[in-house]
Amino acid sequence: MASRDARSNGGRGGTSGPDEIALEQHFDRDDLYALRAAVAAHAAHLGAPPERVAHVVIVASELASNAVRHGGGGGRLRLWRTDGRVCCEVRDAGPGLADPGAGTVPPSTLAPGGRGLWIVRRLATDVRIESGGYGTQVTAVLPLDPA
Repeated sequence: MASRDARSNGGRGGTSGPDEIALEQHFDRDDLYALRAAVAAHAAHLGAPPERVAHVVIVASELASNAVRHGGGGGRLRLWRTDGRVCCEVRDAGPGLADPGAGTVPPSTLAPGGRGLWIVRRLATDVRIESGGYGTQVTAVLPLDPA
C-alpha cells in the first residue's frame, strides 16, 4: 500500500485540490479484501464517522470490483479529503465504458449483476465518469457528514 501527501489533483474531477491524498493503491483481484480494509482505515483517519466509513468502503469496493471485472483485471484507487468531503477515484486500463450514464436507472431485480454503479450513485452525492480508449476513471464524492 502506498500513501502520500499532495496538494493538487492536477485539475481532475471538478473538485478543489485535495487537502491530503490519504491512500493511493494499485490493486488486482487478489487485493480487494486488503483494499477494503485500507479504505476503511483511511476514511476513518480522514474524519468520516462509522456510517460514512461503511459507505466509502462500499463505494470503493464496487468501483474496484468493476475495474477488476470490466477494466482489465485491476486498477488504481485514490482516496482523499477536500472541502468536508471524501473523494474516491478508481482508474483502470480497460476498453472504456460505453455509457457514462451507467447506473442512473435501477437494474432489473432479475439481472444477475449490473448494480455496482447504481449503488455508487445512491451513496455518493457526485459521481463523475471519464472513459475512452485509455480506460475509465470514476470519481465518487461523499460528504463526511451523512446529514
